[in-house]
Parts: sequence; C-alpha cells; structure tokens
Amino acid sequence: MISTIIRRAGMGSRSELAAAALLWLGYPCVMIAALLPDFWFFASAAAVTYVADWYLHHRDSRLIGLLNNVRAGLPVRFLMRQLLLIVLLARMGLAEERFFYAAVAGLLLFYGLQAPHSALTGLIAKRRTMPVVTRNLDLHAVRIPDAPPAALLHRADEKMLHLDLPLLAGALVAAQTGRNLAGYTGVVVSLALAALYTLVLVPYLRRRVPPAPKVLKAVANWLHEYQPTVALYFSGTEESAYQANMWLDTLAELDGRPVIIMREPYLVEKLGDTAVPVICVPGSQHLMALDLSTVRVALYPANIGKNMHMLRVPTMKHVFIGHGDSDKLASVNPFSKAYDEVWTAGRAGRDRYAFADVGVRDEDIVEVGRPQLAPIETGTPENPVPTVLYAPTWEGWDDNPGNTSLLLAGENIIERLLTAEKPVRVIYKPHPFTGIRDSKAKAVSDRITARMKKADAERAADPRFAGEAAAAKAGQAAARAEMARIEARLAALAESGRSGGDEAEQSRVSLADPVRLEEIKQLRAEWNAAYWRSFGWWEHKVVTGSEPRLYDCFNQSDAMISDISSVVSDFIASGKPYAVTDSAGLGAEEFKRQNTAVRAAVILSNSAAELDELLAAVDDPGADTLVAARRDLKRYLLGPDEPTSIQQFNAAVRALAVRAEGRNARLEQRLADPAQSERTALDSKAVAG
Repeated sequence: MISTIIRRAGMGSRSELAAAALLWLGYPCVMIAALLPDFWFFASAAAVTYVADWYLHHRDSRLIGLLNNVRAGLPVRFLMRQLLLIVLLARMGLAEERFFYAAVAGLLLFYGLQAPHSALTGLIAKRRTMPVVTRNLDLHAVRIPDAPPAALLHRADEKMLHLDLPLLAGALVAAQTGRNLAGYTGVVVSLALAALYTLVLVPYLRRRVPPAPKVLKAVANWLHEYQPTVALYFSGTEESAYQANMWLDTLAELDGRPVIIMREPYLVEKLGDTAVPVICVPGSQHLMALDLSTVRVALYPANIGKNMHMLRVPTMKHVFIGHGDSDKLASVNPFSKAYDEVWTAGRAGRDRYAFADVGVRDEDIVEVGRPQLAPIETGTPENPVPTVLYAPTWEGWDDNPGNTSLLLAGENIIERLLTAEKPVRVIYKPHPFTGIRDSKAKAVSDRITARMKKADAERAADPRFAGEAAAAKAGQAAARAEMARIEARLAALAESGRSGGDEAEQSRVSLADPVRLEEIKQLRAEWNAAYWRSFGWWEHKVVTGSEPRLYDCFNQSDAMISDISSVVSDFIASGKPYAVTDSAGLGAEEFKRQNTAVRAAVILSNSAAELDELLAAVDDPGADTLVAARRDLKRYLLGPDEPTSIQQFNAAVRALAVRAEGRNARLEQRLADPAQSERTALDSKAVAG
C-alpha cells in the first residue's frame, strides 16, 4: 500500500523502494543486535544500512528527501548507527576498557569535524554562485576561476560521514578478537581522513567568482552590445525541459536577435544544443535589473507563475506559444488572458478558445502554424512490408480510461498487427512516463515488448524473410559500427561543448561554436540513417529513449495508432493514415465530437476490431476513404502549407514587434510633451462623452 502510494507520487523506482525498505528494516535490526548483543547480526545489519544508503544517494532518489522530511536525514542515520555501536560495545562488556573510551572520544571528535567541513563546502558553493548562469555569452570581462574538483564537493556530506567506516570496522574487529590495536587504528584513520578532507577544501575558498554587481554589469554590457529583439522566456520543473527544447530550432531561424531567458539553473543543463544566447536568472530582483529595453517580443512556451516577472515589462509584447497542439484542457488555460497575443497552429486552436469561453479575445489569437513539424515527411518508406507505428501515451495522473490505450487495448492492437493476414512491420514506442503512476501500464508495456520479440524471432525463421536477413547481415553490422563511431564522436563533442565543473565555470566555457553545432546536427542525421539500416525493413522494433526521436519514427511509418495527445496532431502533418483508440468507450461519433484531432482517424474500440480498416488503407491507397478528410483536418489543425510555418511565425514576430515599437514611440511622445498628452486625453474623454 505504502509503496504503491510512493510510486504513484513518482518518488522512486522499485529498486529504490527496495533500498528504502532495507534501510528502514536495517536500523531496528541494528538496534536489536546491539541490545542482545549479537556481533554478526549487528555487522550484517549495519552493512545493509550502509549499502542501502549509498544506493539511494547514488540514484539521487527522491526518497532521500522524504527521509529528511520525517527527521531521518543523513546525519541522524549515521549518528544512530554510531550510538548503537557504543551500545553494542557496552553490552559486550567493554565499557571499562580504554579502547571503549577511545571509540567514544573518536566519534565525538569525528562529529566535531563535520561542522567545519560542512561550513567549508557551503562557503565554497556560496562563493561560486553567480547571480546568472549563461551559455553562448562572452563574459571575458568577468574572470571566473576554475571550479574545485567535482569529487570534493559532489555529495560531500555523504562522503564525509562515510569516513566513519574505518572507525566502525576497527571497533567491531577489536570487540570480536580482543585486539584493541585494530580499534585504535580505526579511530586514528577515520579522524585523519576527516581532517584531511576538511583541510583539502581550504585552498578552494580562494576560487570565488566575482561579486554579483560585476557579473551583472558584464551581462548588461553584453545585452547593450547584442541588443536582443526576441526572447523565449521559460521556467519549469526538470521534467518540463522538452517544452523549451522544442522551440530551439525555430528560435534559431527567426529574423532578429533571439535570446533565451530561463529561471532555474538546473534546466540550463537540460537545454539542447543551440547557438542562441542563454541567460538564466534565478532571482527576480536580478531579472528586473536586466536591461531588456531592446526586446520587442517575448515568447512563453508554458503558463507558470514566474511568467509574471517578465509580463511586468511594458516595452515588449508578450505571446503565449505553448508546447503542443491538442484538445486537452491545457490548450485553453484561462491564464492566457494575461498575454498580448496567443499564437495557435491553425484555426482549431482559435475555435478551442471560443468554445471554452475563458476570456481570450478572438482578435488576440494569431495562427502561425507549427514550425517544429518541419522534419516530418509526407512520403512513405515504400518498403515491401508496410510499417505501422504504435505510440500510446502514458496513463496520466488520474484513472480516466481515456488517458491511454495501453491498459485496455494495447495487447489487442499489437496482437492484431502481428497476426495480420498481410504482414506488417510494427514499431512500438511507449511514452517515457509509462508506468510511473500505474504499475499495470508498465506490466502491459513489458508484455507487449516480450510479444514483439517473440514475433520477431518467428519472422527471422520465416522463409519469406530468411533470405533477406542473410543478405543484409553484413550491411547491418556496418551500420551498427557506424553508429558506435558516431556516438563516440558526439560524446566527445558534448564534452568539449560544456566541460565546466560547475555552473560558474560552464558560464565561462559554454560559448557558441557554429562549426561544432553543425557537425553535431550532421552526425545526428547520419546516426539516425544508420540506426534504421542496422535492422531489416521486416523486423519489428521497440523504440525507447530519446533517440531515435518520435518524428523519425513517423518518417519510417506508413500509418500510426495512438491516443488523444499532441502526438496525433503532429502525425497529421504527415498526411498518412492513423487510428486513435476510444478507450473510454464514448462511441465513434461522440469521440469525434469531443476530440478534433480524431475526425479523420479510424476509431478503434478496445478490441481493436476496426484495425482492418487502417491496414486496408495502408495496403491499398485506393481503399483509403479518409484522404480528403485528413487533408482538410491538417489545414484546420496546423494551418496552410504555404507560406511555411517558419515564414508565418516570422511574420507574426515582425508584426508584433511593430506594435511594440508603436506603443513605445507614443509613450516617448507623451513624455516629451505632457501638455499635448493631457489635451489628447481630454479630447478623448469629450468624444467618449
């Protein structure tokens, strides 16, 4: 019950939950062993607690935070184990031994060293904290020293506390064998290592970054020289980085001088490769101090509270651009009223706001297409065996049966595809969040993966494909070798691009390198091509991870099956047949009425009996009765093909920038001639009267 609640809250994986359980069970066992006393029981239980603790920290588990919240933080856990060691020694009759007093004194001194060590690590981190974190900004005027070695500061408290191991081990050996020298040695080694770890940190106090005013002045000078005109403003959680990443290519293609303004330093590392300058400003006071007077248009991919810190700037126009196009409620958030304009892909987005009646005026909505969909191809792979992509979304945060097709229909869909009368190749790409809330979804996904592997093995033995497999073996091996070469080169380029030891050093070394970025782009394209050559066009494939991307799977497919999500809207750009599962059992007509993106889809029930209609359309274009409907829906959802989306987007930016310039010019005129401004205001009142 408890593990289910924790897992549904996204607090940890099964292995993390197991480690946490061992940790909770281990300490009572250590206590019982100390009271009995039982030497081997104590040693075993203590070892389990050490390993479990290390594993949770190694995984950077959220359960560590949960332990802190219930007053079972790291220092408390180590202190408890050390106190129980003293209890064990006393219960074993060693309380009058000199070694016993040496162990107690050693533990007290060991804990005494925790304070200066913690103070030093905290002070070093504070002195290394910059008011901004940047990428692609040349801050040569700010002399930022190299960061201390990561090994010294990463998980420093945990490492320091683990230095009690020699003391604990020596005390146990002394207690069991009577050789007190082992105990004394353990005390000396632990204290020496703790003192050395503390002293080693002292020289790094000098590696402080320049004071905040100097850093902010350098950023201000850069802004004055660069004079950005368009800003992408982003704030969010670690999981939301994709919402900014999807706009990087579009931002790089815009006319003018773009800049990315972020609020959380941990998101900077998760930002994809880009030559666009990045300024991360955690403090609102520092953001307000930035001179952004040249920015005319601010773009917002997400509705989040910190947007207010940027919305307060009147010299620029503010636009909500979102991070996807779907019929979900997030697409018509009432907060959108705060922006000067809301940009949607096509007419559908405009109609959603009108239908929702959340206060967004029709004249403030601009249709700009979806520039991110440019990589999606409209042609089919034209392999001898057609490919069907199954890309279900995850189970969501509630128990709505319409969230995902996996639970009720997933296995039926896969089984009908694998046993179709005319062979098809299946690509299965589950959502990366699958199973984080409901373990049943993960179990279904695992069964689908196993079923596909079995079907792939059967196909490999099928005489219809055995010859092709033998002929393609050498080419596939060469493709895998090419992938390994490309991956090694990409790893090297990633290391050279952002090799800073901490955020301050990264701000110094992370400079835009167009040659490097172009090479990365080319290598990724080559890797993608090699990936699809590394197995046969007849082989089923389960695709997980960030590469290959979903759009690459689109381009390799003749048709797709999915659920209500932006995946469906994006796939419509390909013009290919698609199916959507009505897992909630609304019925085809009601399902289409409630969800715009499925109006040109084959609607599947949970039995997937209607799948033959989709397969017929894939097999024979003449049997595809939804071609015209898909074409009309594509235009309705995503806008016209001409002008291109990036051209529409650029035009919208330019038009809004002109509006911002007009507003600023009018304000300057009023400030220059207050009397005229007052007369104009009186005239306006008279006309209104």
